[in-house]
Amino acid sequence: MGSSGFFLLCILHSMVALTSGALLMFYSNEVFIFSHGRERASKLLGSTPHDQLIIQTSDSFSGLLLFAIGFFLFMVAFVKDREFQSFFAKGCVFLHIAMSIWRIYFESKLEDLGRDWLRFVVADIALGLSWVFFLVYSWREKYD
Repeated sequence: MGSSGFFLLCILHSMVALTSGALLMFYSNEVFIFSHGRERASKLLGSTPHDQLIIQTSDSFSGLLLFAIGFFLFMVAFVKDREFQSFFAKGCVFLHIAMSIWRIYFESKLEDLGRDWLRFVVADIALGLSWVFFLVYSWREKYD
């Protein structure tokens, strides 16, 4: 039998990914203004119409990918196998660590994102820690 913590964690992460993906697909300009400020958002959105179209298309595909990940997490939430839950949680921890490393080594070097990378790294670590807490909780259940 699976853990209810896994279900809740997957649903929570799913809602975050679905919401973020939908916002990025349909309201990327507003999201960038909210998260980066008006001045930097205008730089991130491109200076020529061609650049703006490419960036908007890229943002839409990124949002679609986030939305697909959210849908995938929603489906995975209903898996009851403890072995799979543990494997999946470990994979999620690895992905959040990899994303943090990416942000530290690459995004921190970008001029327009130079101030925001630390905030995103903290968010990635917090999301990864939620999976670590699930793993610790499931190990405690397993060995008690």
